[in-house]
Amino acid sequence: MIKKNVSLLPYNTFGLDVKASHFASIKTPSDFRQIIKTAIQPILILGGGSNMLLTKNWKGLVLKNDFKGIEIIEKTANHAIVAVGGGENWHEFVLWSLSQNLGGIENLSLIPGTVGASPIQNIGAYGVELKDVFVKLEALRFETGRKNTFHKKDCKFGYRDSVFKKQLKGQFFISKVFFKLTNRNHKIKNSYGAIKEVLTQKGITKPTIQDISKAVIEIRSSKLPDPKELGNSGSFFKNPEIGKVQFEALQKKFPNLVFYELPNDQYKIPAGWLIDQAGWKGKRIGNTGCHAKQALVLVNYGGATGAEVWEHAKTVQQSVKDIYGIELTPEVNVL
Repeated sequence: MIKKNVSLLPYNTFGLDVKASHFASIKTPSDFRQIIKTAIQPILILGGGSNMLLTKNWKGLVLKNDFKGIEIIEKTANHAIVAVGGGENWHEFVLWSLSQNLGGIENLSLIPGTVGASPIQNIGAYGVELKDVFVKLEALRFETGRKNTFHKKDCKFGYRDSVFKKQLKGQFFISKVFFKLTNRNHKIKNSYGAIKEVLTQKGITKPTIQDISKAVIEIRSSKLPDPKELGNSGSFFKNPEIGKVQFEALQKKFPNLVFYELPNDQYKIPAGWLIDQAGWKGKRIGNTGCHAKQALVLVNYGGATGAEVWEHAKTVQQSVKDIYGIELTPEVNVL
């Protein structure tokens, strides 16, 4: 059923009170096919509302992904294939997998959003990306209402990127995602310094997947504000990657430059470090600003509009570009 003039305040983590002229919850393929017959445009697909900045009212149709269900559909000696509804909460799925002793996504604990949104963004954290455990997904095509299946190669995963952010943007509604998780001989990924530090503090020398998850939750909780208390969308910008020539010139000018070496003479520069060094960490302008504990997180202190947050983001972008010659790209979708 389509509702009219609905506030999206409960459906976005920035805590912005914008309105949708039309809104519907999609729980089944039948719901989807019925709704698209109305031909209301434009359409915005909403999962957890954690990766978007709404700068104005949506004069069209908002579809809330409410496909539910988590099911082990296949199990071997070493792995399990799990099918998960696109509307399931991502972190709750991680906790469910840990309760089943299924490994592979523990490093992705506490990432906000839904399972259906995870492949669009190719979510990643602490040395793990969604594509590492991804098998396939099922999606409903807006044009026909029919179900399509996309395997890993079809998705063209990149750094915080996929075909669903480019060529197929806005053409599909992801209803189910399939994952291949380990059920024994788990590959523990604890190479990140922050994880090592937490484990050392706790005296854990042989961490389990549960230990890794708890460490990640502790790290993220210490740096990232709870959206229920302070409106935000997590990391606002992607970590930029630059070539060798630009990197060497920057390092010469800024000897304290923080970087991570990548293949093919590429270097990743932490966006949070750039913003911090540019003087924006903890800086508040009106009702918005950069968080005091993590400069990469833009926040709504209460009463900010999406347009104000976006204006602040653009100011930060320009500041970093002026100092370092690096263009920051938003990780969130600005609408």
